Amino acid sequence: MDINNIKKVAIYPAIGVARIGNSKEYYLAPELPGVTPVAEGGFKDNDNLFKKQVPRFRIYALDENDKPLFEINTDTEDANIEWRVHVANRKAAWYQFNNALDLGKYSIPSTKRNGAVAEPDRDQLVIDPGPRTISGKNISGPAYQFDNGEFYGKKVPLGEIRTDDKGRLLFFGGDGKSESRLGIKAITFANNDDWHDDTSDGTVRAKVTIGGQTFEAKPAVVICTPPNFGQGLFPVVSMLDVVNDLYIREGWIKPRPEIDFYKDIYPILFRMSSTQWVNEGFFMLFGTNSPSDFGNPEFIRQLENPGAEYEAERRRVFEWFRDRKSEIYEPTKIPPHYGDLFGDYLALPAVDLAVTDTQYEKLRRWADGDFITGKPKEPVVFDELPVIAQTIALLKAPLEECLGGPFHPGIEITWPFRHLMMWSEPYRLKVLEEDSEVRDNYGGMLTSEIALSPGGPLDGSGPGSVTRWLGVPWQTDEASCLSGYDVTLYLPLPSFWSVRVPNTVLSKDSFDRLNVSTTNDGQKLKHFSYRVDWMRDFTTTYVTRINNMIAKWHQLGIITEHDLENPSQFLPEALWVETDRKGPTGADPTLIQVRHAEKEPLVAARGLMEETPRESQPLKRHEL
Repeated sequence: MDINNIKKVAIYPAIGVARIGNSKEYYLAPELPGVTPVAEGGFKDNDNLFKKQVPRFRIYALDENDKPLFEINTDTEDANIEWRVHVANRKAAWYQFNNALDLGKYSIPSTKRNGAVAEPDRDQLVIDPGPRTISGKNISGPAYQFDNGEFYGKKVPLGEIRTDDKGRLLFFGGDGKSESRLGIKAITFANNDDWHDDTSDGTVRAKVTIGGQTFEAKPAVVICTPPNFGQGLFPVVSMLDVVNDLYIREGWIKPRPEIDFYKDIYPILFRMSSTQWVNEGFFMLFGTNSPSDFGNPEFIRQLENPGAEYEAERRRVFEWFRDRKSEIYEPTKIPPHYGDLFGDYLALPAVDLAVTDTQYEKLRRWADGDFITGKPKEPVVFDELPVIAQTIALLKAPLEECLGGPFHPGIEITWPFRHLMMWSEPYRLKVLEEDSEVRDNYGGMLTSEIALSPGGPLDGSGPGSVTRWLGVPWQTDEASCLSGYDVTLYLPLPSFWSVRVPNTVLSKDSFDRLNVSTTNDGQKLKHFSYRVDWMRDFTTTYVTRINNMIAKWHQLGIITEHDLENPSQFLPEALWVETDRKGPTGADPTLIQVRHAEKEPLVAARGLMEETPRESQPLKRHEL
């Protein structure tokens, strides 16, 4: 380590993704792309409250060519790091979401949220606690909490910052509390006037002193998003896919010359199969025992082989994919997700989601046999990676876990990320000057021309400028954008954001029946195939459901990986199961009937009605 080679310093990750949680406990955000975060004891605490996802920011020394040299922290001799963080929530002061404003003639201009509130009173719609500064190791306390921002005079906490035992920065987001200042119900998916939530985003800066030199670090951005209800599941099109496609098209990065099956193709295919755990339509198309199960090793052995004997099968799969450049509406193609234009237009190509142009080109070359097989991804330990590999992992991991569409509007980060104007360099957002005001007023109507113009709202990020494009509050959007709106179709498809907001799931009750050693394989297959509505406790009536989501989001189950205790030749060894759901208390009489039907000895001996009666919650007549 030669400090004389230091010419610059930078913060990594350049974008940190925090997630809402109402527990005092937390887990660290993933620092390796495509890897499930580790949450000791699970993603909820013993009180069934959601743990927060906390990004950890580090400082790396760079040479004159921006090559990373080593990490700087409090263990580094003669080094000091002073972190400065400023987050805000500007959703209520921003414009309504109609659809993405980069869809050309199909974009719909929008007026302001809370349009009856005039200047200067609109400042009361912005929750801005101001900046916080922190330095040292294992530092925390009231001075570092973002707790003095207000919404119409009422304080709305947005989280806090701490440091770890090496002086790295930890960001803790909000608790998931959303409220109407007037006590009115939410009525729509994205634009509920008089409402706020406690998501946020903003800038992360640092001043680094080492060896008598002082450096201002390349800044980063932190974004606090809703919880991840599908841990270990990743989208077919991630935000990393979206920005890589942007950088390649604009010449910022060069694609690798050769296509590697396990790096380029397998993730696209496998993620469609892994979506089986959160949507029944994906289960039917790509799930276990389907002829198109991309998790089936025998099937993959065909697809990984560039030989001519498997060309027909490769081409069958490739031609199933939707081409983003197509001018034809093709609802039979995949991935079976809704697109940016869904809900506003009919029978247009972008009503359904397509893979990116870069992904599509990789798939085309794969179908032609122009690829190498490569090797399956192997687990790595972050601290054992070379320094350059560490920084690359930190840049990509946050974007890999976020959805790359559809942006209607989205639940984590949304459509502005597909514009070069947002970026200062690959994977690092352009940020406004530290003392600059974030502009929320672009006139009475926000149009595509204004949104995409130099000097417009995409041309530099500041506190609250990233999440303002999303729905307010976040819970109403998640409870609105589900799957299978045309109930006359055979499958509940397309889906919106199922790997983050599940649709239909394998319940813990079904999983428990799969682990009963006395149950035969045919009966187990029934339990395995029986998928239930993830939001079944919130009723089917729209307004009631979205307001239940606001009040009870933390009672929903999380879909996590579990291993079968009693494997079957017809079932996978690992399954993603709904756990930690807080449903009605008491015994489910229908489940007791199942146990009796399956001749469970304990039930037969004890009788059916000795269980604690269930607190039944049937739908009322007006809810049917």
